[in-house]
Amino acid sequence: MNIRSTTILSVRHKGSVVIGGDGQVSLGNTVIKHNAKKVRKLYRDQVVTGFAGATADAFTLFDRLEQKLDQYNGNLMRSSVELARDWRSDKILRRLEAMMIAVDKDHSLLLSGTGDVIEPDTGVIAIGSGGPFAQAAALALVQKSDLEAEEICRTAMEIAGSICVYTNHSIVLESL
Repeated sequence: MNIRSTTILSVRHKGSVVIGGDGQVSLGNTVIKHNAKKVRKLYRDQVVTGFAGATADAFTLFDRLEQKLDQYNGNLMRSSVELARDWRSDKILRRLEAMMIAVDKDHSLLLSGTGDVIEPDTGVIAIGSGGPFAQAAALALVQKSDLEAEEICRTAMEIAGSICVYTNHSIVLESL
């Protein structure tokens, strides 16, 4: 699924993990909002999530993931697998057009409506139209600098915002 609407980036580095998201909401080629919050903490502030895609769909996914986290006592991996299973098989959820990144102290996961629950080897995940730019910048900074995860995430998001027309510089970061 190719989401043309935002940039969400997660960086796990030096013992911490952060998710950053831009604040732009676009409708077609028009910017509707500049400071939306697409990153939030869930389950007693132990899980951070970020979404790309349709806003109402993302709120549905946040709610569903929170329910799964409650059901499985905060186990992000199990909750994510169960959410992905529901997302793929439920007739209503299957129509949701969004992608999500969810992280906790141990896991960084990419979730999609096709049933994907992917944990990358690099500790860097990006989604949305500016995702490839942010991911490339973050990977380079992880390898070639002494910056902390939050600084890497912010810098990579700023780079993506300078390249992608669906991404702005109103960046929200949440870390664990």
